[in-house]
Amino acid sequence: MAFNSRWNLHRFFWCGATLFLAAHANAQTEAKPAAVAKPAMTVTVAQPTVQQLTMRLSANGTVAAWQEASIGAEIGGLRLTEVRVNVGDQVKTGQVLAVFANDNVLTEINQAKAALNEARAVAAEAQANADRARALQPSGVISAQQFNKDVTAEATAKARVESAVANLAVYELRLQQTQVKAPDSGVISSRTASVGAVLGLGTELFRIIRGNRLEWRADLVSTELFRIKPGQKVRITDSSGGEVNGQVRMLAPTVDAQNRTGMVYVDLPSSAHSTLKPGMFVRGEFEFGSTPAMLVPQQSLVVRDGFQKVYVVGPDQRVKLFKVTVGRRQGDMIEITDGLPKDANVVVRGAGFLTVGDLVKVVP
Repeated sequence: MAFNSRWNLHRFFWCGATLFLAAHANAQTEAKPAAVAKPAMTVTVAQPTVQQLTMRLSANGTVAAWQEASIGAEIGGLRLTEVRVNVGDQVKTGQVLAVFANDNVLTEINQAKAALNEARAVAAEAQANADRARALQPSGVISAQQFNKDVTAEATAKARVESAVANLAVYELRLQQTQVKAPDSGVISSRTASVGAVLGLGTELFRIIRGNRLEWRADLVSTELFRIKPGQKVRITDSSGGEVNGQVRMLAPTVDAQNRTGMVYVDLPSSAHSTLKPGMFVRGEFEFGSTPAMLVPQQSLVVRDGFQKVYVVGPDQRVKLFKVTVGRRQGDMIEITDGLPKDANVVVRGAGFLTVGDLVKVVP
């Protein structure tokens, strides 16, 4: 009995202590204030702005010479003795580009001159005989047969003189052709002439970009060609990232039946030669005037589920996700064509690390 009494006494004191501690803990819990939610991230926001943006159509194309002239040998079988220009040289109309050996041609000219002098001497004698025959014919001193012979000899001698003159002109022309001259002003784009070579008639020696003019040939699908007009402005981006302003000269009269594209020819300014070279493949934009556009910083765009979206901060400082449609770009701004209210507070910095419903702190 004594043992049971002591055991019950201990159980009483233990239960009392437990109840006291529990009551004390509940009192402290009720006295402690509720925890305040902390922002998940500090972000910056921006509202969409409306600006005038130029409407553009992008295309790819090749830089080419406006016209390229082929300069060949107008005389054959002669040795090339001098080449005066190289690739990249600026030349003017009539400038001597190369020279052929002219020794043989000079000898032929001397022979032609001697033949001409001989023909003129024979013609002078024939003319004197014919004049004498004409003077004696009325008196009947000479026969009709002799008269006809002298007159015919005169005509034949004159014809031989004319033939000798033409023959001399041919050799003088050959002498001029020993000098290869530029048919137009421009820049030498290729050279195959080599000193010492014996070339045939018509062999190409040089190619020249006429007028030093370049053009950009852009390929556009047939559904876009109708938007392009002659005189339209074009902005072309060169290899260094700089921009060159061109102007549409003409559109090709036909469309390629295989790929359904048409060619647009764009004149380039003379200053484009410093950065654009024939054969370069570059990108350009055709301009069509300007229209108002709603812009947001490009940094605010995020990709979710394969779509372009932006986070917007609501009045409760929590973010919502809006699916948007983007359009043109200008610098670090991008156009939003659909899906975003005009007065939205769009998250800019930190947008890529948020999830829907996050509580954020907005800073300037």
